[in-house]
Amino acid sequence: MDMLVFAGASVVKIAVVMVTVLLTVAVLTLAERKVLSWMQDRMGPMEVGPYGILQPIADGIKLFFKEDIIPSGANWLLFSMAPIISLIPAFIGFAVVPYGPNIEIELYGVTIKPFIITDINIGILYVLAFTSIGAYGVILGGWASNNKYSLLGGLRAAAQVISYELNVGLAIIGVIILSGSLSMVTIAEKQAGGILNWNIIGMGHGLGIWWWIPVTQVIGFVVYVISSVAETNRLPFDLPEADSELVAGWMTEYSGMRFAFFFMAEYANMILVSCIASVLFLGGYHAPYPGTLFPGILGYFEGIAWFTVKVYGFLFLFFWIRATLPRLRYDQLMRFGWKVMLPLALANIVITSIVVYVLR
Repeated sequence: MDMLVFAGASVVKIAVVMVTVLLTVAVLTLAERKVLSWMQDRMGPMEVGPYGILQPIADGIKLFFKEDIIPSGANWLLFSMAPIISLIPAFIGFAVVPYGPNIEIELYGVTIKPFIITDINIGILYVLAFTSIGAYGVILGGWASNNKYSLLGGLRAAAQVISYELNVGLAIIGVIILSGSLSMVTIAEKQAGGILNWNIIGMGHGLGIWWWIPVTQVIGFVVYVISSVAETNRLPFDLPEADSELVAGWMTEYSGMRFAFFFMAEYANMILVSCIASVLFLGGYHAPYPGTLFPGILGYFEGIAWFTVKVYGFLFLFFWIRATLPRLRYDQLMRFGWKVMLPLALANIVITSIVVYVLR
């Protein structure tokens, strides 16, 4: 009976998270077009529904009924599997993200954490492992299409992921050193008590008032954000699908729902890296002030609201960067990753390690 209750609660939590992510993806497709149009002094989608708010539904219906074409020279098995390989790891990563306070409730004698699907002690490693698998979908999709533009896009994606995923992992190590844990729940809990205790400031780790500046994770935060934009293939790092050069990159030969899966994977990865950034650097569900404004259950939802605000702030940053910066050349992309981001990430690790070792 206990196992059934626990399994049922887990299924409900997974379903809620998945539905929320899918709805957020739909909202983002409209929000991005609206934000970009406003920044460019345009109106954006206005035809479907009031002010165009039903545009995501129209796009989804169009893709669902669109003809699914497989090129005659393509490897049909890998061509069909590639979008799924990209999409599933993006959703699996949400399993270890704490969306709200780390509280426990009793349900038919079983202890359940309502705002956390699972808390494993290698949560960050789990996320990095599964998000790296998603890159194989892009590479396989490019190779299996039997198209020169798709192949070039896949090769670019492989080089870009190797270059910038390394920087994402190194940027996180400073947070791990300060928190002493790979669990995302533990990292979030250690940032309670207000904005000064968030890892981007770094004053909440008992190192003394004069030592918070060397261990502040501003450098790690900047490296993580820039590398995450590159890892999700967003402008100005969208070289694998550079429209002016490669038509649509690795997605050139895709149509219908297979194209939609790639599209959903991109936005799901954007949401995931935003959630991780919020938890690791900005306190997760913790407010910028100590405690909560509302008592009881309202305080729990206050935490969820703060987490949502932080995540949407990062997503808006993705749109802002796309509207502001031009696409880099490929040699500039590689040089920036290896000669600027990597040394900064390593310097952050060395400084944080020395200060923590000396003072602890």
